[in-house]
Amino acid sequence: MLTLIKAHGSGNQFFLLDQNQLTQPLTINALTRLARQLCHPQTGLLGGADGLLVIASSTIPDCLGAMRVFNADGSEAKMCGNGLRTVSRYLAEKTGKSRFRITTLEANLNVTRSANLAPNVPAFSVQIAPISMAAMDLPLAYHQLPELLNVPIPEFAAHQTFTAIAVPNPHLISFVDQISLDTLGELGQRLNAPNSYFPEGVNVSFAKILGPNRLFVQTYERGVGFTNACGTGMSATSLAFAMQHPTQFDPTSDLTVLNPGGLVKTHVTLGKTVATSTLRLIGNATFTAKVTLTEKDLRTGSFAQAHIDTTNEEAAYQTFIHHAKQTVL
Repeated sequence: MLTLIKAHGSGNQFFLLDQNQLTQPLTINALTRLARQLCHPQTGLLGGADGLLVIASSTIPDCLGAMRVFNADGSEAKMCGNGLRTVSRYLAEKTGKSRFRITTLEANLNVTRSANLAPNVPAFSVQIAPISMAAMDLPLAYHQLPELLNVPIPEFAAHQTFTAIAVPNPHLISFVDQISLDTLGELGQRLNAPNSYFPEGVNVSFAKILGPNRLFVQTYERGVGFTNACGTGMSATSLAFAMQHPTQFDPTSDLTVLNPGGLVKTHVTLGKTVATSTLRLIGNATFTAKVTLTEKDLRTGSFAQAHIDTTNEEAAYQTFIHHAKQTVL
């Protein structure tokens, strides 16, 4: 028997699979298929999820484990900030360690257990890296510009400016007075279908400034669609905010970033270049259920005999968010 964990970071929903439980690791094709099966909102487990987080041993000596991210549509993402927090918790509880590194596709990232946000609301702080605005790293093609920083792009939306940052997932960010879900959804769909601007697709975030070091961010996520939260999206938006709105950015304090699923903290340290800037994402790592099933059923995608044990952590998280949002707003 093996165990899957249903978890979320700021409402961003995942299944966690530790490949070390298996007699033989699943192949990439098998993981792609499993992500689609598990995460489907109608036919998947527990109402589906935004992605499947796959944990394995790391080949890097000083890393405690490795994480790969498969979106609900089966595509693979380079990183997932909210997901990294939940994987950090899993590895921390498995090993008893509170500070370590995790291998991701493009970087080995530092993670640290933080103080609980509230009773029964565990939290982790994770590094978000590498960072780049270079068009080739996104990749991006727009009038041969080497980067986008607060650039009007009427082809995307009238009367809005856009900034593009890879962290390393590609993000397109626009600060607006009011967030139009119709505009965001249409743009997100268009830039994640075959297009000449972002040939590999892009996560699109609209952000509203609520005050000094306070934001609300809504993201249309590549491979998923609208999400309750996108960790790398909130991190990239925090960096864009620090660069574009210096009079409202306090580098000595964390930013509070609200989203439809709750809120996180981010910390931005601006370097001499974008690449030397640093980002940290701090927020909950909530386990809502543990699913026990056989390896055979996992491999065949047969979940009818799975045994599900729910936790009481979601109630604690919702209580925390209710009080936290009242305080912030």
